[in-house]
Amino acid sequence: MAGSPIATRPAACPDHRAPRRLAAALLLLALGACATLGQIVQPPVFQPAEGRTSELRLLAPSTSRPLGGAAVRVWARVQNPNVFGLTLTRVAGNLLLEGEHAADLDLPLGLPLGAQQDTIIPLDLNVSFSDIPDLASALRNALTRNSVSYRLVGTLTVDGGPLNDASFGPSTLLNGDLRILR
Repeated sequence: MAGSPIATRPAACPDHRAPRRLAAALLLLALGACATLGQIVQPPVFQPAEGRTSELRLLAPSTSRPLGGAAVRVWARVQNPNVFGLTLTRVAGNLLLEGEHAADLDLPLGLPLGAQQDTIIPLDLNVSFSDIPDLASALRNALTRNSVSYRLVGTLTVDGGPLNDASFGPSTLLNGDLRILR
């Protein structure tokens, strides 16, 4: 038909944003390669385990503990806030009873934590009273009350596979009261 307009299709325009997008993607990859695992991973979160009572059991004097001691069991709920699984390989730190240093903590774990999952674990520690002269108030409270306050301060290490391990802390992992068992 003469005189009718001919519909034309616009020529394909080059996308001027494509090189910028490619550069941004390459920059993100480069930054990701330089980032350490600690910059990518959120640390596992420790909380007292609900429904589980943390305990301190007094131990009688023996040849290995001339002044006696205590066995401490703290129940922890460990949460992985990340969208990927990881393995908690170590918890290291200090146990304080009534604000005084009572025991060193160095637990190799190998605890697998699924993505955004949690698990409940016991942390067992032994305290020798002969090694710790500053625990007099904790001893008095253990003998006269049914509980002793505790605080667990430590550093967490997670397995990063090819990205190396990542450590977080030190920070307060747990605190609360230990029920005294006699």
